[in-house]
Amino acid sequence: MKNRIVRFYYRTKGRLLGIIQEKYGRPLFKNEKTFISLKNKYKNQRVFVIGNGPSLNEMNLKHLKNEITIGCNGLFLKFDEMGFAPAFYTVEDNLVAEDRRNIINNLQNTIKILPYDLRYCLKPDKNTIFINFIRNYPGFPDFSFDCENMVYWGGTVTYLNIQLACYLGAKEIYLIGIDHDYTIPEKDICVDGAVIESKSYDQNHFHPDYFGPGFRYHDPRVDRMEMAYKKAKTALKKHNIKIFNAGVGGKLRIFDRIDYDSLF
Repeated sequence: MKNRIVRFYYRTKGRLLGIIQEKYGRPLFKNEKTFISLKNKYKNQRVFVIGNGPSLNEMNLKHLKNEITIGCNGLFLKFDEMGFAPAFYTVEDNLVAEDRRNIINNLQNTIKILPYDLRYCLKPDKNTIFINFIRNYPGFPDFSFDCENMVYWGGTVTYLNIQLACYLGAKEIYLIGIDHDYTIPEKDICVDGAVIESKSYDQNHFHPDYFGPGFRYHDPRVDRMEMAYKKAKTALKKHNIKIFNAGVGGKLRIFDRIDYDSLF
């Protein structure tokens, strides 16, 4: 089908906030207006991108209650302990979306930003914004500062969240819980290509039930993630946006480190 582009203008207080393009006949949703309104909403502020590595258990996440935060995937297992839900929550992996659909669909008190192609299992509601998420494209990896039109896949949901942080207007981005270190247990079995079914409790994330027995996950391609992270680092530098690894330990060395506690 030939791309059909519909320019959709939305004004708040007389200011043009953005343009949404409809591609492949995709209908526009009312809450996409909300997404446009988020562009540069937190201009020159700092944004925390929260991963799901075991190192989260060594950090006082309550410091983040009044910060601008982006969480993802199974972070909801830690919401009660944190004492808050992140301002924004994302999922881009179809296995996480399918296996956790009931919980994700019922999440409240956070703005869910999800790929349109996951709408078969993740439902629209007042808290959900669907975006044009590009999975297969030439020249991997690519980076978007124009998230209202498209956001690029980078082998990890963190890559999506870095792009979103830029869209929100972040001047500084702090990554935590991105340990960048995975071990596939011998008991876990490959069921279809890069899809692995868990037969054991999860040691790669902050909670043993994250990808516990019966859950599915993709083979974590660290090499591919590193390609994407290097692209992000280069792109942000050109836009004078600072990005740091504020996590504890782990093997993510692409970004400069900063002490988490020193930020508060």
